[in-house]
Amino acid sequence: MTWLLWFLGGSFLGSFLNVCIWRLPREQSIVRPRSRCPSCKRTIVWYDNVPLLSFLLLRGACRHCKARISWRYPLVEVLTGVAPAAVLHRFGVSPAGLGYAAFVYVLIVASFVDLEFQIIPDEISVGGVVVGVLVSGLVPALHGTDSRWLALGRSVLGLLAGGGILYITAVVGDFIFKKESMGGGDIKLLAMAGSILGWKLVLVTFFTAPMLALIPGLFVLLFKRSHVIPYGPFLSLALVSSLFFGEAILRVSGIEETFRLLWEFYGPH
Repeated sequence: MTWLLWFLGGSFLGSFLNVCIWRLPREQSIVRPRSRCPSCKRTIVWYDNVPLLSFLLLRGACRHCKARISWRYPLVEVLTGVAPAAVLHRFGVSPAGLGYAAFVYVLIVASFVDLEFQIIPDEISVGGVVVGVLVSGLVPALHGTDSRWLALGRSVLGLLAGGGILYITAVVGDFIFKKESMGGGDIKLLAMAGSILGWKLVLVTFFTAPMLALIPGLFVLLFKRSHVIPYGPFLSLALVSSLFFGEAILRVSGIEETFRLLWEFYGPH
């Protein structure tokens, strides 16, 4: 019953995230005016804005102008309902668990904006970096420690590692392909993620995201004759995978032990 309540609460938050997904890339206020139909501009009354249920009852169309409602709306509501149930089940109902749930919400917004517009607004990435560092100091458990200063250090190191490794990759890619190979939004998104997850998990993400993007990238190349795909959704999916399974991947692969040995050899004594 508890997880059902988390799902319902999360799905209602999904309605607000849908507003963010629509308005942020259009540089509109996410507060005013109230939700309205993009086609006829009529204000959506509360009983037409109940997550999932209203979409089903209205048969996926506006009550007034009958314009089709995008599949994105119920999908985001489902994802935002599942997210807190999954994250809090894994990490517990704690400040850290709530922080990770909020992090997943941010990734949902970034992914759907990138899918439609091929951009990730700075309000999400740069704003997320600032919030990530501040929250890391307030909730050091996000970085597996009780020390606020150690958590802040790990947060800053994570954002530098996440942004730095993608920036270097972009510079090398631009040199090889003689054109922009990666958007700045992706770089800032991984920097934001590093401020929450730390440098180890963003490195896991760096290597897993291309594998997730490989098949869709080949599909776009073969059937649409394009090299351009929105990379944000694959980064986000890889980040969620790292959040849940990254530590296990590091242990099984032996990478964590390699990092420890290198630090013992080259680190300060």
